[in-house]
Amino acid sequence: MPNFIEGEVILVDKPLTWTSFDAVNKLKHLLKRSTGLKKIKVGHAGTLDPLASGLLIICTGKKTKTIEGIQGQQKEYTGIIELGATTASYDLETELENFKDSSSISEEDIFSVARKMEGEVDQIPPIFSAKKINGKRAYDLARAGQTPEMKTKRIQIYSFKIEKIEMPEVHFRIACSRGTYIRSIAHDFGNYLSVGGYLKALRRTKIGNFQVENAIKVEAFEELASQHHVELTAQQ
Repeated sequence: MPNFIEGEVILVDKPLTWTSFDAVNKLKHLLKRSTGLKKIKVGHAGTLDPLASGLLIICTGKKTKTIEGIQGQQKEYTGIIELGATTASYDLETELENFKDSSSISEEDIFSVARKMEGEVDQIPPIFSAKKINGKRAYDLARAGQTPEMKTKRIQIYSFKIEKIEMPEVHFRIACSRGTYIRSIAHDFGNYLSVGGYLKALRRTKIGNFQVENAIKVEAFEELASQHHVELTAQQ
């Protein structure tokens, strides 16, 4: 096993429905058990929504000091925008509404909007986000029936590539700066086309030079940790 106490950077392929904290807590529990230690410092470099899968970078020990630097690096995502409806959360957390016919949207319309959205953008985060409004999380206010006022944030969309169109689904690949909400991109994309849209699926594939292809599944990590625990117990 690597030296997790001194510090390691672990690339994890976060499963759907798990929060980033679920993944951190799971690995922290496994590391404590496999090393026999009561305390170990563990943190993640960039939150990934429960309805998104893919690359989650988890740092341990002294490597937690590198988290800020990792978070600031360019990120890449793949996913699906579904046209012809919206949701309050901009994804599938809330009910579909505002249905519109998207059959008249052409492929050229879609490619044109994607090109238009590249570059520096003043983005409005979703009300169902972890942004703090007067000390409270925006999603807590939204789930309580309130409509928090969200401030715009300047972000950068380095590239917005359309990979496949199967109407009403638009498959994409986006490279963007820190703090970008892909859900807001999906929502704005639908608005530009005047039919509405929401984020149907999302997967983070890169953070800087770190790639999801090199990430470990939680189940595989659990198996390695259990094996190390057995070996440690045998040595004792």
